Amino acid sequence: MFGKDGSLRERDYLPDIAFEGAMWQKATASQPNGDCVEFAKVGGVIGLRDSKLGDGGPVLQFTEAEIAAMLSGAKNGEFDHLV
Repeated sequence: MFGKDGSLRERDYLPDIAFEGAMWQKATASQPNGDCVEFAKVGGVIGLRDSKLGDGGPVLQFTEAEIAAMLSGAKNGEFDHLV
């Protein structure tokens, strides 16, 4: 998502409105009190948001490759120390 100079590449981001009406999904292991994150895919961009904030909160955006790398690391236990 960053250019060689460290700047954000604008083309990797969608306007927030692009996620309006998106099909958001959260893990079945999420807490019923809303302590979870949700994912939605619009085109080749995957959005991530805090479920407590819902439509009013910011949407972090990632490429499919970035999410695939994160999921691979999670499956391998690379982030287990965070919880």
